[in-house]
Amino acid sequence: MSELEQTLEAKPRDLGGFTVGRVLPQIGRRMVGPFTFLDHMGPASIDEMTVRPHPHINLATVTYLFEGEILHRDCLGSKQPITPGAINWMSAGHGITHSERIAKDGTKHDLEGLQLWVALPKAHEETAPWFEHTPAASLPELREHGVTTRVLVGNAFGATSPVKTVSPMFYLDLALEPGAKLEVPAGYSERAIYVVRGAITLGAERLEARHLGVIAKGAQPILQADGPVRLVILGGEPLDGPRYIWWNFVSSSQDRIHEAAAKWRAQQFPKVFDDEIEFTPAPADGPKFAPGS
Repeated sequence: MSELEQTLEAKPRDLGGFTVGRVLPQIGRRMVGPFTFLDHMGPASIDEMTVRPHPHINLATVTYLFEGEILHRDCLGSKQPITPGAINWMSAGHGITHSERIAKDGTKHDLEGLQLWVALPKAHEETAPWFEHTPAASLPELREHGVTTRVLVGNAFGATSPVKTVSPMFYLDLALEPGAKLEVPAGYSERAIYVVRGAITLGAERLEARHLGVIAKGAQPILQADGPVRLVILGGEPLDGPRYIWWNFVSSSQDRIHEAAAKWRAQQFPKVFDDEIEFTPAPADGPKFAPGS
């Protein structure tokens, strides 16, 4: 039996002068557990990054950096530098506006990290928005047999992250020395491995950098590092019904996304604290949804 059900390659996307690798969603795979979006930022050396104020509903953003620093601001009054190893969790609930920037200061800024979106259960989609920063030092770190594991969200290998969640999930950052082996944590219906750097083997299969492998149901693979490797493993339980995604909105209701789009175009979302002047216009040709979503 194959260890992997599906393999996806990160696709380049231009975010206004800054290119990211879009891993999720893609045709044929929209979610892994509650995770519905994964962008790999960098690695890059950039003058500035300008992600102007933009809205979200019914999801949580989860930002994690390997290198660099991004300044997060939102309409709740949060103003938080995002630094390597920390988890920044922003739950949009019924609606939030935020921005992410690296200021132009005459120097080059090295940047690499991941941003994920977690779709919220129906019971939590319309709750009040909130933001929580968990410093790197607060996250459990395990070292054994050439593998360093940081438990970013959820629990694994007997360690539990302090990050608050509202549905069953896990998210791990791992560094493996050459030849090191690791059994992928069980206990979740859907799991995936994303290789940031290096390559791994799982039985007869190989997973290269900037590829995500969705683990086959019932498989319990042992992965082995082919040289030094950095990867993340994530997963969880499927949500209570399908989710629709358009632009920056995720919801169990297409009507709710239409409503949010109209509200943003009418500039009725709250302004971002200390970043009120600029904003990101919504695409003119929507909302529209992928066939079968």
